[in-house]
Amino acid sequence: MPKFLAIFLVICSTFFWGANFNVGKYVVNDFAPMIATALRFLIASILIFTIVMIKDRNFLQTFKNNFKMYFILGIIGVAGFNGLFLFGVKYSSPINCALIMSTNPLVTNIFAYFILKKKIFSYQKIGMLISLVGVIIILTQGSLHALLNLNFAFGDILIIIGNICWALYGVLSIRYLSKSSPLATTASTMIIGTIALIVFSFFEGHVDQAFHQSSSIYLAITFMAICGAVLAYLFWNIGMARLGAAQTSIFFNFVPVFTVLVSIFLGHPIYLIQIVGGVIILCGVIISSNVIQLPIKVKKYQRH
Repeated sequence: MPKFLAIFLVICSTFFWGANFNVGKYVVNDFAPMIATALRFLIASILIFTIVMIKDRNFLQTFKNNFKMYFILGIIGVAGFNGLFLFGVKYSSPINCALIMSTNPLVTNIFAYFILKKKIFSYQKIGMLISLVGVIIILTQGSLHALLNLNFAFGDILIIIGNICWALYGVLSIRYLSKSSPLATTASTMIIGTIALIVFSFFEGHVDQAFHQSSSIYLAITFMAICGAVLAYLFWNIGMARLGAAQTSIFFNFVPVFTVLVSIFLGHPIYLIQIVGGVIILCGVIISSNVIQLPIKVKKYQRH
């Protein structure tokens, strides 16, 4: 697959996740978070299972051969990440959650360094730093006061753990599932994660909410299932297979940018500081993906 196509698919994933923030906010106003998530991934699992059974005749054998790792990644990357994130948002502020998740490229690169023995090149370090600055500018509206007055609470701890889960999902899938196709990996981890989410949802109570919602709520959950789960996870896994976990992770910084753009589409105003932050993030992503090479001195430095 051409590199530019892999990058495009990864960006589509971040768009779906960015849109999910707005759609999900609408859903959880009337729906218990864990139950809504379980229903979302139940729909996604049925769809992805149908696709993989049609496309991959060896899926069941592949699933059997890699069951242990699929199980670990399903718990970590689907049930763990999504469950911790939803509960984290419940007990924390959006700005804290987004700032913590914006460190995902850094966390992923650290795991890639130790688990995959993947060297972090100079251009990647610079790009990650630039993108992180852009994310911080957007989320704090350029206010140093807002940044200095962040308080880490119980919800923040949950988001930090969720952030680690998502980074591990990418790195471990590359380390141990190199012979598994992105479709097989996505389907297997999503099915296992969905089962775990359904079990967890019973502990939250009020399961009957899944059967008493308006058509608009079900439509929103269906969008989150198809675009924010099936396509987003599949495109992301395709990107990781082609670009690697470290390089793919830097595109995660597009999520808050797309969240802002979708909010604008829904009628919310846009501010100059958000445009500035978005441009900075874009520059960081371009540098980290090595689309535009840095001066020769930096390139020499990375080779020694």
